[in-house]
Amino acid sequence: MTLHKVLIANRGEIALRIIEACRELSIESVAVFSQVDASMPYLNLAGERLCIGPADPAKSYLSIPTIISAAELAGAEAIHPGYGFLAESPDFVEVCEDHGLVFVGPPREVMGLLGDKVAAREAVGTAGVPVLPGGAIPEDGDVRAAGDRIGYPLLVKATYGGGGRGMRFVSEPEELEGAVLAARAEAKGACGDGSLYLERAVESPRHIEVQILADTHGNIVHFGERECSIQRRHQKLIEESPASHLDEDTRSALHAAAIAAARAVGYRNAGTVEFVLDSEDRFFFIEMNARIQVEHSVSEVVSGVNLVKEQIRIASGDELRFTQDEIDIRGHALECRINAEDPMHGFLPSAGRVTIDELPNGFGIRVDTHLYNGMEVVPYYDSLLAKVISWGEDREEACIRMYTALERFRVRGIKTTRSFAQEIVSHPSFRQERLTTDFLSNFSVD
Repeated sequence: MTLHKVLIANRGEIALRIIEACRELSIESVAVFSQVDASMPYLNLAGERLCIGPADPAKSYLSIPTIISAAELAGAEAIHPGYGFLAESPDFVEVCEDHGLVFVGPPREVMGLLGDKVAAREAVGTAGVPVLPGGAIPEDGDVRAAGDRIGYPLLVKATYGGGGRGMRFVSEPEELEGAVLAARAEAKGACGDGSLYLERAVESPRHIEVQILADTHGNIVHFGERECSIQRRHQKLIEESPASHLDEDTRSALHAAAIAAARAVGYRNAGTVEFVLDSEDRFFFIEMNARIQVEHSVSEVVSGVNLVKEQIRIASGDELRFTQDEIDIRGHALECRINAEDPMHGFLPSAGRVTIDELPNGFGIRVDTHLYNGMEVVPYYDSLLAKVISWGEDREEACIRMYTALERFRVRGIKTTRSFAQEIVSHPSFRQERLTTDFLSNFSVD
């Protein structure tokens, strides 16, 4: 079907990206906003704007009845969820489908399958994608016996969780039962479900993910891989593409595994297949994210493809406009997330009125942000303020450009992670590409 009007069920820089994509596709956009976001300038770029409630996300951006009512009121045919909020909610997709609204993302059945991490592991494993030993643990099961079968070290993980919530590293059998109790409570509090599973842990792994697009005609392509190993408490801080220190056989096998995983679950639209790599470059599937991700920008920069526009085209029923051979990955890109947090005080959220002294620009630099001078940073939402992306013909050039760009990212009124990101980018171990998920603890940057 041809889409004429899309409602954007999100806020901030991703909402702005979707508005811009709709404009470029000659599609009308409807921007929704909470009362505290009413002064955001990007709202003026949308064809329509609708207030959907107070600052509390549960009463605005997370309220399914409110979002659906806004779409019907505006006469929108589709809803783009962006990332976060309702972007990975099978219930939201089901309600959209029941109301005849196109959800810009995968179908409900696919999202439900991927939301169940145990079922997702089984589905992709059946397709020959490597998975780590593991399995679900029932609430009344023999946890110690399950741990012994899998082997140590291992991870306790939330079946329906994400972002490290409900995750515990266990090195010895004596630690397992306490870790399960703590993880179950955290998982239940975060997502309303205390279901857990165990998975063999890879010590000091790399975190590599593959960006894919899949249309409704059976075509699936990838956009290379992203290195996402620089993390703090399972939250990504710096991403880059392509990943370094991968031999071409491993790189090709990763890409093939991502395509196989997407095909195994019947995936559609933009998605990301995530893997861990051990010290011998053996890789294992960990999960698939059923949405566009924050770090999609680095894949756009090295491929020259606007992934948000392609999402909307796929949702319209269009066939992919390119084959795998026509996707050309060129150069190297880095992305640093700039959050409204205070690194000197335990990364506590920072709120206040922003004064912008300078934002970076120039050749090879891209800044994705909704920041504006005088903006009030509020504590109700994710702390992401901006993404600074650098491109270079090689990794070293991209690193140099990033350091300079961060030097020019100067705002006052709040604390940010800008200097922290600079410290990482300039760290000798980062420049030498010694990247693992425990980078910060090993090299005393945190």
